[in-house]
Amino acid sequence: MDRGNFSSDRNFPRATCPATAGAGAVAGREIQEIHAPRWQASGSPAGSINAQRVLEIVNGIADTGFLVAFSSSRDIYHEWAVNLAEQMTAPLLTCEAVLAETAFLLQHVGQALEMIADGLVALSFDCNDHLPQLAALAKTYQDRKPDLADLCLICMSEMYRKHSVITVDAEDFRVYRRNKREVIPLICPPE
Repeated sequence: MDRGNFSSDRNFPRATCPATAGAGAVAGREIQEIHAPRWQASGSPAGSINAQRVLEIVNGIADTGFLVAFSSSRDIYHEWAVNLAEQMTAPLLTCEAVLAETAFLLQHVGQALEMIADGLVALSFDCNDHLPQLAALAKTYQDRKPDLADLCLICMSEMYRKHSVITVDAEDFRVYRRNKREVIPLICPPE
């Protein structure tokens, strides 16, 4: 995917995103995570990956950390994000709350808007249409102090069941559930 006008040589602040762990079990439920491969300097993947599985995961819902990593060459997940974006066959779905966080963290609103114009992401969520669900999720997860972007992504995962959430912050998404009990499928960087 062409990165367009994205400048990656700026000194962007970094969102604090913990390293993600591999698939495992939480409260007796299997976690559905996909870890995109790391790439070597030679341009080949550092580990093997099932090509058919990649074709199933190219549709995704973009979280803030992924978009920041894609845009900033100084981000520790930058190469992972760029390589993953190159596999996308359609724009990633996202919401305005994610773009607002991205613009804030990059300190460059133009870059966040270029992601839409360049076709990396498409807005596909309106909070007005989902206020009761967002309020219920905020109450359910109040102990985790979720931000609006995370709540919107949970709702989007319910709406777009075949899409995985692409995030570098899998810690919270391993706890969040769509439709109250379903594990949210994730695409996250390897450890």
